[in-house]
Amino acid sequence: EFFAVFVSFFKKPGIAVILGFLLLYRFPEAQLLKLASPFLLDPVEQGGLGLSTKAVGIAYGTVGLTALTLGGLAGGWVISRVGLKRALWPLVLAMHVPNVAFLVLALTHPTSLAVISAALAVEQFGYGLGFTAYLMYMIHVAEGPQKTAHYAICTGFMALGMMIPGMWSGWLQDHLGYVSFFVWVLVATVPSFLMAALIRVPENFGRKEDTA
Repeated sequence: EFFAVFVSFFKKPGIAVILGFLLLYRFPEAQLLKLASPFLLDPVEQGGLGLSTKAVGIAYGTVGLTALTLGGLAGGWVISRVGLKRALWPLVLAMHVPNVAFLVLALTHPTSLAVISAALAVEQFGYGLGFTAYLMYMIHVAEGPQKTAHYAICTGFMALGMMIPGMWSGWLQDHLGYVSFFVWVLVATVPSFLMAALIRVPENFGRKEDTA
């Protein structure tokens, strides 16, 4: 039965596109997240912002996490109103476009903690929005008699999609520097956009039907 669960998952229609989406949707974020804290902490002469550990805790750990949570809640609300199919592209753009914030920070090196916190809040809010679409798509993929097991398999591929790109991000940044690395992160959104264009989502999936 254990193997039957895996076999049934890999027999799903369009499984190649499904796996491609699960692995590549967060391809840029998988690399960005590994370097976010080092970028904030590294001294300016090394291309970072030179923040203290306390300042990083405030900007990224408190303000950023709050924005991420609010973005996730907002994404869930949007999908419940219009469905995943209609919300997909706005949420995909909301996830990837704010990555520009890190490039702007690397180019300008602001010293104001409020400015840095605001930039991180925008990026994290967008990430929360876009990640909600990812979770809803996994729910769609897992639908069927073995829903729980198939969702668990999806989360495994989700973790793999974060782990593999993150393995080379530090090496890449060492060779490119922060500015060029953040430019690369923007280029790395292309596979995510391609996979988002290829997936198929039923009409009104995730939309909360009015009972009134």
